[in-house]
Amino acid sequence: MIASSGIDFFLMLIGAFGPAVGAIFSIYTIEGKGTIKIFFKQFLSMKFSWKVWLAIFLVLGITSIITWVIPEFLGEDRLPMYLPSIYVFPIYILIVTFFGGGQEEIGWRGYIMPYLEKKYGLIIGGLILGIVWAIWHLPMWFLPGSSQMYMNFFGFMLGAIGYSYFFSWIIKASGNRLFSGLVAHGVANAFVALFPYLIMSEGVKQTRMWLYYILILVIGIIIVMTRTYRNRKTSA
Repeated sequence: MIASSGIDFFLMLIGAFGPAVGAIFSIYTIEGKGTIKIFFKQFLSMKFSWKVWLAIFLVLGITSIITWVIPEFLGEDRLPMYLPSIYVFPIYILIVTFFGGGQEEIGWRGYIMPYLEKKYGLIIGGLILGIVWAIWHLPMWFLPGSSQMYMNFFGFMLGAIGYSYFFSWIIKASGNRLFSGLVAHGVANAFVALFPYLIMSEGVKQTRMWLYYILILVIGIIIVMTRTYRNRKTSA
């Protein structure tokens, strides 16, 4: 049991920090040691508009509230928030931004996304990364006690694709300040604890989960199609 718990914890560490470690290793080996400092200096810049901060909290907050409330009109019970108090929400945002998911953006949107978008374009590049991102989380479905055990993997993948488009847009809107993507990812995960969409039980309808991921996908598609249209109009 102890050995199994140790392996599970090790896999969670790889899942959480693997993208960041991979990005740093790639930068070091491909571009040289000196570029790591430049990368992090750029990455940690918080000099982006208040409108970007507002977009992050409005889009993710409203989507979370809609997902949390609407199923009640269909006869479902309200899910209690995972947090002990709403007052710890700001602290919780900081925790998940740096240690509970947001840190993945160092590798995903911070490093590999620009290459994918440059080579394949906004739509295909974001699609590829969304699928890869979802597959990266696949081992979590086999870890006892993980929230993924109660999720549908295909639904999760739809959400990952939507997030991929949304986070990419946030970074672009911030003037390519990569830290904005880290914040967006952290805020998205934090809202899950405030307005839960997952019933932590097997064999039940996960209405909120499907609603949330479909909404995120629709938002992401609208964003990427709008960006693609504007780019074509500008280059015409």
